[in-house]
Amino acid sequence: MILKASQRGGGQNLAAHLMRVDDNEHVLVHELRGFASDNLKSAFKESEAISRGTNCRQYLFSLSLNPPAGESVPVEIFEGAIGQIEERLGLEGQPRAIVFHEKEGRRHAHCVWSRIDAETMTAKQLSFFKNKLQTVSRDLYLENGWKLPNGLKSPSERDPTNFNLAEWQQAKRQGIDPRWLKQVAQDAWQRSDGGKAFAHAMRDNGLFLARGDQRGFVAVDHNGEVYALARLLNLKNKEVNARLGKPDKLSSVEEARAIISKRMTPAIRAHINEAREKYKGEAAKLAKYKSELTALHRQARSKLEDRQRKEWDAENLRRAERLPRGLRGLWHRLTGKYQEIRRANEQEASSTRLRHRDERQTLIDKQLGQRAVLQERVKNLRKAQANQLRELRQDVSRFLTFSKAPPAPTRSRGPSMGLGLKR
Repeated sequence: MILKASQRGGGQNLAAHLMRVDDNEHVLVHELRGFASDNLKSAFKESEAISRGTNCRQYLFSLSLNPPAGESVPVEIFEGAIGQIEERLGLEGQPRAIVFHEKEGRRHAHCVWSRIDAETMTAKQLSFFKNKLQTVSRDLYLENGWKLPNGLKSPSERDPTNFNLAEWQQAKRQGIDPRWLKQVAQDAWQRSDGGKAFAHAMRDNGLFLARGDQRGFVAVDHNGEVYALARLLNLKNKEVNARLGKPDKLSSVEEARAIISKRMTPAIRAHINEAREKYKGEAAKLAKYKSELTALHRQARSKLEDRQRKEWDAENLRRAERLPRGLRGLWHRLTGKYQEIRRANEQEASSTRLRHRDERQTLIDKQLGQRAVLQERVKNLRKAQANQLRELRQDVSRFLTFSKAPPAPTRSRGPSMGLGLKR
């Protein structure tokens, strides 16, 4: 499974994030170990209070465990993985919290440790924890027979379209898949042998080259959103400049935006808005189905939990009645029968715990399967919308390219390189 972790403070913010039921369909605090508190916020408050006696500000170690898509992973596998990580990182015995999340038909887990050793009042050192987690992740894929991702086979095989948080948020604001943006730019770069060919390949997908503010070459889409070209290509600025030259002869970002804004017709904008509104309508229907399904699933889990609790209490009462009291109980202790009954009770209790665990896992697997069917419809809708918007962006590109609108006058900056929008 994919393991991502960080050292951090802000325990109250983390607790609030982990307990969000608006962002997750199901949230379960599976374990609180080594804390006096019985809830996540208070537990992390304990860790924060203890850390005040040290110089450590990042007093928590937060880990997410994401199994492969489509795999049904029982709780024991998550617990085993967490145990391995504890041993590798030297966190054995440290207070920890385990929280399970379910979202979009998939289940993943979070484990948060306190880094503060209460006996020595020092923080556990976690040197090279990313490399160690990568090793554990690779081992988990091999142990469980899961298909090993290319990124874990060799660093050189990582997905070149990976993006950071800032890139994701920027693309998300525009309703554009950032992986598509990177793929378009990188494909255009590979297929072109010069600046003009590269600019034409970008324009075919509604992206235009311009001169950025101290960022060299940038790409501007039909909404005027700006993307650093080197970042899209996963190259350094000097590598981009080596092929394209200097961006001095290109329009500035503001000039490019002005030209795009002037030439963008209301009809094409209406088509794009119509496509987005249609998607919102279909997405709203699926969101309603998801909300209803989540409510039914929560109700089923609550009923199972109530039934199991009643069974446990009733069996505990029967087990307690088997243990004799008074003189008879003393005699049973002397003869050893008391211990025999106690062992039998413990075995029965263990059997009940295992049976209840299996019932919970069976219900969760069934519900995940139902949720996966709905998620497939959501994915197909998103894919269809992405394809439609891509085609509309290409229409925008063709309109801008073949527009007969006369160019606006501007001061000359030398001969055009033909790399992007010019007035």
